[in-house]
Amino acid sequence: MTNFKKVKLNFWQIWNMNFGFFGIQFSFGLQQSNMSAIYKYLGADEASLPMLWLAGPITGLVLQPIIGAISDGTWSPKFGRRKPFFLIGALISSVALIVMPFSSSIFMAASLLWILDAANNIAMEPYRAFVADKLPSKQYSIGFLMQSFFTGLGSTLSNFTPAILVSFGFLAITDKMSNGIPTYTYWAFFIGSFAAIVSILITVLTTTEFPPTEEELQEMQIEKAKGNVLLRIFNDIKIAFKEMPLTMKQLIPVKFFTWYAMFCYWQYITGALSVSLFNTSDATTIGYNKAQMLTGNLNGTYNIICFLSAFALIPLANKLGAKIVHFIALTLGGIGLLAIPYLNQTSIICMLWNPFGEPIHLSTIYLYSFGLGIAWASMLAMPYQLLASSIPKGKIGVYMGIFNMFIVIPMIIQIFSMQYFVFDLLGKNPVNVVLLGGFFLIIGGILTLFITNNKEKEEID
Repeated sequence: MTNFKKVKLNFWQIWNMNFGFFGIQFSFGLQQSNMSAIYKYLGADEASLPMLWLAGPITGLVLQPIIGAISDGTWSPKFGRRKPFFLIGALISSVALIVMPFSSSIFMAASLLWILDAANNIAMEPYRAFVADKLPSKQYSIGFLMQSFFTGLGSTLSNFTPAILVSFGFLAITDKMSNGIPTYTYWAFFIGSFAAIVSILITVLTTTEFPPTEEELQEMQIEKAKGNVLLRIFNDIKIAFKEMPLTMKQLIPVKFFTWYAMFCYWQYITGALSVSLFNTSDATTIGYNKAQMLTGNLNGTYNIICFLSAFALIPLANKLGAKIVHFIALTLGGIGLLAIPYLNQTSIICMLWNPFGEPIHLSTIYLYSFGLGIAWASMLAMPYQLLASSIPKGKIGVYMGIFNMFIVIPMIIQIFSMQYFVFDLLGKNPVNVVLLGGFFLIIGGILTLFITNNKEKEEID
């Protein structure tokens, strides 16, 4: 078998290979903006929300390194190395998205979230390795930032979908299903299911994968013949931990503070808006419905900023270095969250024309989304750029899986700490939880400055 040499890909080739990320992130966006509200509609109280979000971190912790190691050792001349995982994950997540709004209990919704998160992790983890598989090192940044772009685009559309359905008159904000979940939530999840499977198919049908080298293929065949696939997976993970690059070790505290912060935000932003803007925490009130819809709009706004700023970060990273860009971006995000108590819905910044009805008013509360959007774009790209050049060839999948463990471990720590003492220490006030997230983003930015990476100024095309 011929060993293939990586060649520089054009913009649309990189676009197509990453398009499936759009559907995966559409699904994640629906979770981030709606799961807390769905739990509350089904009867959950504010203090129990962190534990109900446990599915994502646990499935990521268990599945990501395993899927990474399995995909490193997988090859099918017909289906490829990473693409089978994209398809399997997309199919399962599509089914879970359709069923989620029909949940009749908190247990059913939580169980479906476990399935949905597992499916998204199966699809997403090999995607990080896919960039390093296909692109030469000088195009790593544009590959990962293209994923940031599709993350922002997918999350934006998923977050704005409920508001679009209501604003354009397709559904009323008061329309609800028999379980109390708004009808617009069901339709948003249904659209997300369609987006997940279609976007993955576009990537699978338009992008080819390089076959393994002769040495890699022989090793796979020997291990398969010996029946040692599970042992190989375990050994690959164990060896990868022992031989972890210095850059990865230095990124661990950065990842801890940034992802602890984002989980604080996703879990409690709806509650924080409901309390600070609508003076209620009662999920049965119209004020809470408005807070849920506003959450989608604000999350959609920060994701618009994410995909608009993603490509602007490329020349900045080339000029300043990835860690300086990451420091600035995280600091802006932290300042944005800290500003939330000083923002409101009554002071109007501008009005947007709406051909279907009344003009859309943008108030000062939208300002924090600009800083958070820049931080989010950087979080999805800069750490991977810092890491990619230090990962040994042939172990990209397992190392990306281990690296993503340092996203989910902070989430697990956040869940248990928030559930058992942090929420109480913060006065059981969701606004204070979001402010804690702001402080942690700034700390993560400061810690980025201590990373050493000799290849971080490598030329970016």
